[in-house]
Amino acid sequence: MTQFAVIKRLTGPEKAEVEVLRGTACGGDCGSCEACHYTSKIRVEATNEIGAQPGDRVEIEARTSRILGAAVLVYVVPFVLFFIGYAIAAALSLGEGMRMALSFAAFALGFVIVVLVGRGHRKNPITYNIISVIGHEAA
Repeated sequence: MTQFAVIKRLTGPEKAEVEVLRGTACGGDCGSCEACHYTSKIRVEATNEIGAQPGDRVEIEARTSRILGAAVLVYVVPFVLFFIGYAIAAALSLGEGMRMALSFAAFALGFVIVVLVGRGHRKNPITYNIISVIGHEAA
């Protein structure tokens, strides 16, 4: 998976901090909703083997499987557990209130799983590599 970024500073030999402009639900026209205006940029560290300098606009890449795996973990697992919890409660012929309670308990369990797996991935985070310089950002 490739994205465009701007190098903010060099953090070491062959390392740089880059600012990635994330895609937004409003298509980048934040004036229409202003809901995501302050959260559309993130900073990550990237391997800089090509010698790009601060201010350079660059293309970075990360393993798509790692990014999609993280997205599935965060967005899909809790909801799947929610429906599994409801199905189990229905199979046990529990009342509607208990079905909902078990569903939300399973949903919460999904978030616990996300947190625990996330802690395990701190030792092996998603890595980014700068693959090309596109231009230089105007000051």
